[in-house]
Amino acid sequence: MNMKIIPVLLLLAPLTLSAGADVDFFSVGSAGSPETKSKFAMLDDVRILATGLLQLGHGLKDFVHKTKGQMNDIFQKLYIFDRSFYELSLQTSEIKEEEEQLRQTTARLQINNEEIKNLSQEMNLKIEDLIQNKIQLQEQVWGLEDKVTKLAITQPSMQETKEISSLKAFVEQQDNDIKQLLKIVEDQHMQLDRQHNQIMELEDKLNHMELQELLEDSFTWEQQEPEPIPSAVHKPLARTHGADGAAADCTALYHSGVQASGVYTIQPNGSEAFSVYCEMKFGTSWTVIQKRVDGSLDFNQTWDAYTNGFGDLHGEFWLGLQKIYSITKQGNYILRIELQDWRENRRHIEYTFSLGGPDTNYTLQLSRMAGSIPNALPERTRLRFSTGTAGEFHCPENQQGGWWHSECEETNLNGRYVTPRSRGRLDRSKGLYWKPKKGRYYLLKSTKIMIHPTDLKSFD
Repeated sequence: MNMKIIPVLLLLAPLTLSAGADVDFFSVGSAGSPETKSKFAMLDDVRILATGLLQLGHGLKDFVHKTKGQMNDIFQKLYIFDRSFYELSLQTSEIKEEEEQLRQTTARLQINNEEIKNLSQEMNLKIEDLIQNKIQLQEQVWGLEDKVTKLAITQPSMQETKEISSLKAFVEQQDNDIKQLLKIVEDQHMQLDRQHNQIMELEDKLNHMELQELLEDSFTWEQQEPEPIPSAVHKPLARTHGADGAAADCTALYHSGVQASGVYTIQPNGSEAFSVYCEMKFGTSWTVIQKRVDGSLDFNQTWDAYTNGFGDLHGEFWLGLQKIYSITKQGNYILRIELQDWRENRRHIEYTFSLGGPDTNYTLQLSRMAGSIPNALPERTRLRFSTGTAGEFHCPENQQGGWWHSECEETNLNGRYVTPRSRGRLDRSKGLYWKPKKGRYYLLKSTKIMIHPTDLKSFD
């Protein structure tokens, strides 16, 4: 625009100069004529026009400078955006490559796991064959014992002596072979456990990288049957009957002939009688102390409610700290926790434990025995029971419900019950979760806590 203004100004300049000369000339000759006045008026108009054009040119020049500055800012921002987008693309590519590597590693481990399982099955078949051979050899040994008894009276012949020595050597060789095979099988089982743990860790990594809400908060392993109950620890046995001859717990009821799950009355030693829910499994009966299935019961209760118990024994309930203590103080007990996620997968974990009385705020100490899910509760630590209204710990409001704490851990099976939504990310601080110290969250649909004496002869 400035380039167009300059030629106009150059054309107007001679006119302005010549007009000035004419003014001088006419002022000398005839200053007062009408023609001279007309020329003066035209020159004034030209000067006004030239001044306006000059001002317009300056304004346009300033506008161009401002526009250039704004364009430079825009170009700089576009450059920064391009760089950020490029770096984000690189990071996305790296994440995709890492995810693909994890998937490939998981696939290889699963193949190795299947091969080891097949090998273990073959080993088991061989062991069964060896066991059958051992039984046959045992029968032969019994026959030889009869012969030896007879030979104790009469002198054995040389042939019979050789036969006995040969059979003895054969039996010893078979025993050695069985021991070697058992060692091989044990090594294979250890390798299977390591492979299984690696697969579990890789699956956890993949689940974190995938943006699938419910999958991220569910048990992803294949469903398994509950593990067998471990052999009993030889400790003092729990009392089977109270002072008045009533059953001391559900296990005692089972041994007295009551072998159906349901609500029954028990009377621990030194305690009043009260009702409990007994669940029959593994050839015995467990005393259920907590059950949650659908969130119909509010577990955000007071200290007194947790001490005495609340809920319906046929549905959701908390048995009560004082009742639990009156049972467990009779002897040593096992604590079993059963969990179910929103895909109907079931897991469990078992602890040996001790529970203090009301003077210790019902302090709990745990030691893991077995289970099909990683541990999420502190072991060998004094855990004091606490609610939002009483106790040593006062956790945030979103961690509702009474529980045993060493600090405000994320796992609280008496916390607020939350149903997962089909859309939107879940608020992990407000749900019923099982959260191992090193691992992801498991959103739970139902929980059950049961106790049983450590005298487990009924499981044999």
